[in-house]
Amino acid sequence: MNLHVLPHITVETGPNPLATIIWLHGLGADGHDFDPIVGQLGLPADLAIRFIFPHAPSMPVTLNGGYIMPAWYDIRQTDLGIEHDRKGITDSARSIQMLIDREIMQGVKADRIILAGFSQGAAMALHVGLRQEKPLAGIMALSGYLLLPNDTDGFLASAKTAPVFMAHGIHDPVVNFDLGDSSRRKIVAAGCQVEWHSYPMEHQVCAQEIKQIGKWITTTLNA
Repeated sequence: MNLHVLPHITVETGPNPLATIIWLHGLGADGHDFDPIVGQLGLPADLAIRFIFPHAPSMPVTLNGGYIMPAWYDIRQTDLGIEHDRKGITDSARSIQMLIDREIMQGVKADRIILAGFSQGAAMALHVGLRQEKPLAGIMALSGYLLLPNDTDGFLASAKTAPVFMAHGIHDPVVNFDLGDSSRRKIVAAGCQVEWHSYPMEHQVCAQEIKQIGKWITTTLNA
């Protein structure tokens, strides 16, 4: 794996931001997928945040017939709760960690960084965020699930203090609602504090959810 910072889009809501949100896209998308959401969050004008939207590397995805597309890891089964691509997850976790470390080196404290994601990106946000030596400000997982669910012992005690926001569509045909809910229950059982929301939608983000995300970001970064 090439050790370099992932290509990404940066959006800043004000000068000299002292908080960062790293937002990971889903399978087959790229960093442009969520950058339009910044203006819809209703964030306070005086809360300067640097949003980073990285692009996942392209790789063959087994479930899609080996078609090469942006992905954080390979998917081999229609049941997303089994047979996870440990090597792909580990490689992407390393790249995401580099983004976090770079922000810290540039003066943003770990407890002013939120790691967020949608779908595959949400799974990676949970995986990386719950393994931080220095707890993050928060972790946000939209329509996601827990990777390597039998490895919750890998969650660091320090990381468990970070608030977790999870949201899921009740009618999601891609990441089954029950998988998202069972992931939430495992994370809570591991000692994490989770704010859980469900919406009458499929594999997507809705206006009500975006409003709730904006409130959570504001509360989390103003805590």
